[in-house]
Amino acid sequence: MASITIRNLDRDLKSELKIRAAKHGRSMEEEVRNILKSAIAQDDKEPENLADSIRERMAPFGGIELPDLQRDDIRKPADFS
Repeated sequence: MASITIRNLDRDLKSELKIRAAKHGRSMEEEVRNILKSAIAQDDKEPENLADSIRERMAPFGGIELPDLQRDDIRKPADFS
């Protein structure tokens, strides 16, 4: 298995990474592996329809029922003769 070294990592970034790893119950190294896997997986996805993306993102919050709105007939175009 390959390994990499990351130099000049910002102190604040390292701190945030440590906190994130602790929240997920993982080591920092494992957290970085998961972040990299996730980033690569997102790049492999085909672009989605905007409406589908919004629907997927909002699905956990549940749906709402909107009332049907009555629409008027299309107006006749103006006569400029």
